[in-house]
Amino acid sequence: MSLPYERAFVRQLEQRLCEANPLIQVLVGPRQVGKTTGVRQMLARFSRRHHYANADDQLVSDRTWLLAQWQQALLLGDGSLLVIDEIQKIANWSDTIKALWDQQPHRLRVVLLGSSSLQTQTGLTESLAGRFELTRIHHWCFSELQTAFDYDLERYLRYGGYPGAVAFEQDWDRWYAYLKDAIVEAVIGKDILQNRKVAKPALFRQAFEIMCRYPAQEISYTKLLGQLQDSGNTDLVKYYLELYAGAFLIFSLEKYSAKGWLTRTSSPKILPACPALHTMTAGPNALDDTERRGRVFELAVGAELLQLPGELFYWREKNAEVDFVYRHQNRLYAIEVKSGRKKSTKGLGAFAQQFADARPVIVTPDNFALLSADPAKFLAVL
Repeated sequence: MSLPYERAFVRQLEQRLCEANPLIQVLVGPRQVGKTTGVRQMLARFSRRHHYANADDQLVSDRTWLLAQWQQALLLGDGSLLVIDEIQKIANWSDTIKALWDQQPHRLRVVLLGSSSLQTQTGLTESLAGRFELTRIHHWCFSELQTAFDYDLERYLRYGGYPGAVAFEQDWDRWYAYLKDAIVEAVIGKDILQNRKVAKPALFRQAFEIMCRYPAQEISYTKLLGQLQDSGNTDLVKYYLELYAGAFLIFSLEKYSAKGWLTRTSSPKILPACPALHTMTAGPNALDDTERRGRVFELAVGAELLQLPGELFYWREKNAEVDFVYRHQNRLYAIEVKSGRKKSTKGLGAFAQQFADARPVIVTPDNFALLSADPAKFLAVL
């Protein structure tokens, strides 16, 4: 994928690598959102010598292969840059990197890219503690697609998330096939099923289809389980959601509560990672329904908020609800999404009675572009 647009993480990565003794830089994120493209854009102007290798290009990628890449970078001279793409493909990669780094700390600048949070972050926490900085690369937000491809809100709510699919938007069947085969099935088949124990893959795939049809909706584990064509328990649904979140496809929000145990036992609010995933499962005319369109807009707002540091929840008590509760650095925001669908307006007031320090925020289609351009600034000025 070749794009003239440069995502913000590219400049941040370049700045960190230019520091005197940078830590190992680890980039994780979904497939097909421009991680490799962004790194190549940086390498094209990077002043230091560098060596790039992709573990996905090898039939067998093991410790010996990784050692060879490390040595090849060392031959370029101290301070050279080594980039390893699809690092999660290498067995025991984190132990090998730890050993090489500890033997000769800071002789190389190192960037590791991974498309599976499930595999990559496990290795980081187990072996590389204190040696790395983690950057999460998210799906393309509205402001990025607006700048790069002249998206309007309607187009974003229908197709937003994956720049590689832009070329196929005029042909539904091709667009669907690209999302299904090149992204979703690649993630499920390669990133999840090859690396995690899933007893019934067909049921797991069915769960993805069902969950994507509930954008920004609170739904009980029992109800989700009831729609699967199999018997089981709610732990199965929780496990599925955990796997899909780790693969950057579907996230679930917990209910906000000052009592932690109530948060952990709440029904989840389902958030597909971007609007395109909902459209893929719901069909090309999904936005024709006002209620569903409102849910997709709420999903779009949630997807923007998920890219911020901090924690994201929802809140409900009886008929009063707040779409999103965002907590970061001892600040609490109660965020209401106004999209035209019929809903109770009691939520913000009821929430404020219980949490007096919460800042109320209202997001509408009119100010959504401002939120997307700089979510942290948008919240800070309110």
